[in-house]
Order: sequence, then structure tokens, then C-alpha cells
Amino acid sequence: MEQKKRNSELKERIRSGKLKREDVARRLAELAFGKANDCVKLVLKEDAVLDKLDLSLLSEVKRNDKGTVEIRLVDRLKALEQLALLAEAGGDDLESFLKALQGGEE
Repeated sequence: MEQKKRNSELKERIRSGKLKREDVARRLAELAFGKANDCVKLVLKEDAVLDKLDLSLLSEVKRNDKGTVEIRLVDRLKALEQLALLAEAGGDDLESFLKALQGGEE
């Protein structure tokens, strides 16, 4: 229940253009350290319920005509690098990044 509340608060901050540094850091950490179990379930289980799977790490799924399945996940090293930069930079670089992301700067 707490997770759903936090997610809805995050979505509201994104919509209103008031994304926080902590939000970015938390999301990068989730990408860097998250489990890919549900991504694997998606391709291995025929009866997987999509609404109940956490596919946030999933980048791409390919299935060829012979039945071979290829899944790609987000680049965890890039997420870790960005998380490290965020931790080192303090607030100035992040504030500029967030403003640009929200359309406030070029």
C-alpha cells in the first residue's frame, strides 16, 4: 500500500514539474539493483499476468518464427554511473538536468 502511494505521489510530481532529486536517485537505484525475475517470467510462463509483473527493467523482447526469445534489460552499469554522478555532483548539475528535462532550459 505504501508503495502505491509513493508511486502516485511521484507521478503527480512528474506531471506538475516538481520532480525531486530523491526521486531520480531512487529510480536509478531501482534500475541498478532491481531483480529481473518478472522479465524472465514474461517469456517463460504462458499464463503470466502482465498487470502483476514488474517489467521496469525490460528494454526489449524479440521472438523469432522458430520460437527463440531474446530479452534485453536496461543497462545497469549506466544506471550505476548516473547514480554515482548524482551522488558526487551535489545539487547544481541535477537541478539543471531536471529543469531541462521538464522543458525549463535548453
